[in-house]
Amino acid sequence: MTEPNQPEFNKSKSLFSRIPHAVTMLFGIIILVAILSYLLPAGTYERIMVDGRMTVVPGSYTTITSTPIGILDMFKSVPLGFKAASEIIFIVLAGAIMFGFMERSHAVENAVGTLVKKLGLERKYLIIVIMTFIYGFLGVAVGYENNIAMVPIAAVLSLALGGDLILAAGISVGAMTVGFGLSPINPYTVGTGHKLAELPMFSGAILRSVLCFAALSVMAYYNVRYFKKISRDPSKGLGKGLDESGISLSRPIREYSVTMNNWLVISIFVAGLMLILYGVFFQGWYINELSAVFLMIAVLCGLVSRMDATTMSETVLDAVSKAAPGAFMVGYATSIKVLMEMGNIGDTISFNLSQMLNELPLYASAISMSFSQTIINFFIPSGSGQALATLPVMLPLGETLGLTRQTTILAFQIGDGVSNLINPTLGGLIAMLSMCRVTLDRWLRFILPMALMTLLLAFIGLIVAVATGYN
Repeated sequence: MTEPNQPEFNKSKSLFSRIPHAVTMLFGIIILVAILSYLLPAGTYERIMVDGRMTVVPGSYTTITSTPIGILDMFKSVPLGFKAASEIIFIVLAGAIMFGFMERSHAVENAVGTLVKKLGLERKYLIIVIMTFIYGFLGVAVGYENNIAMVPIAAVLSLALGGDLILAAGISVGAMTVGFGLSPINPYTVGTGHKLAELPMFSGAILRSVLCFAALSVMAYYNVRYFKKISRDPSKGLGKGLDESGISLSRPIREYSVTMNNWLVISIFVAGLMLILYGVFFQGWYINELSAVFLMIAVLCGLVSRMDATTMSETVLDAVSKAAPGAFMVGYATSIKVLMEMGNIGDTISFNLSQMLNELPLYASAISMSFSQTIINFFIPSGSGQALATLPVMLPLGETLGLTRQTTILAFQIGDGVSNLINPTLGGLIAMLSMCRVTLDRWLRFILPMALMTLLLAFIGLIVAVATGYN
């Protein structure tokens, strides 16, 4: 018998509908890593400091005394994960607080409602395509977590057009992940890779740009396709039952206009984003500085909206309550990284995957190299951290196999970038999904087919790179 509150999409018998809840899924990975610490030998590469960063010494892998993870340590990794992810956890809360104040002022609702009124609902599919590319460009040019403040705007826009929060995540989180992951100027993957390979910084940009644009085009098509499906039959929407309170439009489109106070709030938000961009590109700002700016924007929005102290306090606590599940998931996912370090099996996995590539034909070795980076990405979700841990091993291996250094870096970028769409251990992904109020399990049901299409497209680009001696 079907439970009365059970969403319709759970009745589906498709493979993607069987994805477990995010909490269950991550706990399964935690148990798996603990078991692997008993099955795999502990090992480590020698590391040296290069330009202020620890880099692996090729050929230096050695086994060490095993450090299997016991029951107490397995559960201890959870609070340690929260400690390690404290900065990302707080930026989720800070971003939610900032948006809570903008929401309370009605600035975002009025701005989006007015925009849709001006453009017309008959252009809703074009709006989806344009916004997908805008968010994709933000991922390409600005970065990943730096764009977290832009995610809730997509939520309001999607609901205004008749979509749902899953579509909002596709427009914003999906496009930014694709744009950032396949960016020709990604400083964490391409930039670090080129530095390690002693290649001109961001060289080979034409092929990467074509690949990135093609992947964003597929993302835009995928979003429009999903939008059409839920427009025809809302019961097929994966967003059914998600909390839309405070972000859906409260009145008909024709009644919207932007007040002077709304313009003040929007101006404060835009000025804050400009300050963030300046800080990121010229002052080396990162998570904590972004959180501080978000809080400054929140306070200023409250002041210009003439909120009293009680209203501002209630707004903060309401925003934190809505962001708490997403913030929890960030710390929970980071516990997997902590477990890998406890068990000393991360380098072991990297070493054995590289050894498996030795006997493969040229084209198969390039694709398998990308697959191996995908696997490693679930255990080392940091792009630059993964580059420093694996590329010193993969670059000489690639040359031995007959691959150019540029092709090896492209294989690494594809393995890291595309898998970020479905990586449950990536704190930035969990954080941005929480800003859309989308749970990881529903996101995976939506994005898995898109991730497979993007991976196939990227492999075609990788084959072209091998065939042309990409350099």
